[in-house]
Amino acid sequence: MSNAASTAPIVRFLDRTTPPHIATLILMAGVGALSLNVFLPSLPSMAEHFGVEYGLIQLSVSAYLATTAIVQILIGPISDRFGRRPVVLGTVAIFTLASLGAVLAPNFTVFLICRLLQTAIATAFAISRAVVRDMVRQDQAASMIGYVTMGMSIVPMLGPAAGGLLDEVFGWQASFLLLAASGFLLFILCFFDQGETFTKREGGFAAQVREYPDLLTSQRFWAYCLAAAFSSGAFFAYLGGAPFVGTEVFKLDASQLGIYFGSPAIGYLVGNGLSGRFSIRVGVNRMVLFGAAITAVGMALLLMCDLVGLVHPLVFFGFMIFIGLGNGILLPNANAGMLSVRPALAGSAAGLGGAFMIGGGAALSVIAGFVLGPETGARPLIVLMLLTTMSSVVCALWGIMRARRVGAETL
Repeated sequence: MSNAASTAPIVRFLDRTTPPHIATLILMAGVGALSLNVFLPSLPSMAEHFGVEYGLIQLSVSAYLATTAIVQILIGPISDRFGRRPVVLGTVAIFTLASLGAVLAPNFTVFLICRLLQTAIATAFAISRAVVRDMVRQDQAASMIGYVTMGMSIVPMLGPAAGGLLDEVFGWQASFLLLAASGFLLFILCFFDQGETFTKREGGFAAQVREYPDLLTSQRFWAYCLAAAFSSGAFFAYLGGAPFVGTEVFKLDASQLGIYFGSPAIGYLVGNGLSGRFSIRVGVNRMVLFGAAITAVGMALLLMCDLVGLVHPLVFFGFMIFIGLGNGILLPNANAGMLSVRPALAGSAAGLGGAFMIGGGAALSVIAGFVLGPETGARPLIVLMLLTTMSSVVCALWGIMRARRVGAETL
């Protein structure tokens, strides 16, 4: 199948001779999202189990994100060289075994090693986007990515709540058993449904490498990449700081925190739906700007509430819906733009873009942990998220100006 296909190919479910069904793509992205957040309400009990400080157990979030960034940088070019299917099958198998290892870990060091091996699942999310770009052209890709991520947005909505409930009933290990089972089911589904979508080119890896400078020196690529990195960075700062805010500032237990924690996913679901419906009509660049602006406005309003003394879990977590909404609009379009600068390097672009999003998120997650303390309340986290979302707006405007200079609306 050509990478430049302008119309969607025929897809038959559980037929390895055709591209994967959209349900498979949703689960490829969804299991990665579940791995990121299902255990977050259990962080305090995990710290107690392993006898370590909360800041150390938080490495299971920040170090995971940093390792994910490295994995995505490496796996993108590999999938562009050897194809999408074998990479997905191999990495999902590693994730499943690592999830079981985390359950059986005798100490924190072994647990952390298994946790970092779980980052293999990040390749499934990156490659799911590359597969979409293999199948359809850019504007259709933005719409399809929107629908894929809309379908998987139910995972971060329910994941923390499920994790909090599992923690209270069975202990923190139950969340990792859930991840192991999810990985095994995903492997079976990909084995029977994921046909290869990437057409290998003549010239091999050397020809592929020769195209990298065109990708890495493209202002359009970096505008999309950084807009997505800053916008999603606000969400990762939330991941790093919200458990502390929920438990220490608002005194929520694990199950309550799990329910509140999923609030951004509500907005993400709506935002992805809007991307699926309007990306083709409105255009990639304007959708990126709309999404960035929504996140910035939401955080500005939350800061105003905090300054006037409106401090309540419903206020704090309620405004996080804006983070989900903005990212739901921005990310599918920014990803489609990144993958379309050099369609032949869609896997590399997906990996590099994902690395910047996750790597920046890891840094912001750590920063969020440092700026919060018993006497600070949630304000330092809110300010951090506002600054990152404003940076996303700047990058979105940069992308629009660059597109006007080259005379392209969508690129």
